[in-house]
Amino acid sequence: METVKKHFFNDLGVMLGRSMRHISRSMDTIITVTIMPIALLLLFVYVFGGAIETGTDSYVNYLLPGILLIAIASGISYTAYRLFIDVQKGIFERFHSMPISRSTLLWGHVLTSLVSNAISVVVILLVALLMGFRSSASILDWLAVAGILVLFTLALTWLAVIAGLSAKSVDGASAFSYPIIFLPFISSAFVPTESMPAVVRAFAENQPVTSIVEAIRALLAGQPVGGSIWSALAWCIGILFVAYFFAMKVYKKRF
Repeated sequence: METVKKHFFNDLGVMLGRSMRHISRSMDTIITVTIMPIALLLLFVYVFGGAIETGTDSYVNYLLPGILLIAIASGISYTAYRLFIDVQKGIFERFHSMPISRSTLLWGHVLTSLVSNAISVVVILLVALLMGFRSSASILDWLAVAGILVLFTLALTWLAVIAGLSAKSVDGASAFSYPIIFLPFISSAFVPTESMPAVVRAFAENQPVTSIVEAIRALLAGQPVGGSIWSALAWCIGILFVAYFFAMKVYKKRF
């Protein structure tokens, strides 16, 4: 058992190192993923912020959680892209001919997604601080925020794995993320749901992004989270398990 675990983690380290080298040689992916959310942050805070009533003193504090989710949703499209390229180039068949743990091929991409998205989130937080973002969250609150963002990233990354393994073209591999990027715009990320028409409000209040945004917003403000954190965790964990199940099913069927 110890030998199996040792081989698994050794193989995982090799696969992670391979994917991270691709990222380090192509930092434009992280830059591209980071620029759009920062541009949205600047646009909404300095152009639209004065006309949007959120009931808070700082619009950047209100807006930041949704921007972080948009950054992650943008970042996972590159995971699908890199997987698709590996499939097309026959990399999976090549590695399968070697004595390595098969699942580490996917986990290498998944962990790389976690690292690259974490870098994007940190950069956006630094920009937000320069724009006036302030938080009264405790260390435990920050750890809770980090945990939610990790679960959200993992859930979307395994969705990206399905797209990367199933797509017929490069455009198809990355285009699946567009609806996910659009979801925060129909949530409480930018404006309170109370200001929306009834039908739109019903959708906004019952989709995963709203509960995740509200949980993160409350944690960053050091306020009671209430039931939103349980709803956020339920969405993230539920999507994660379903996406992982179907991703492994597609992987085993194809290889």
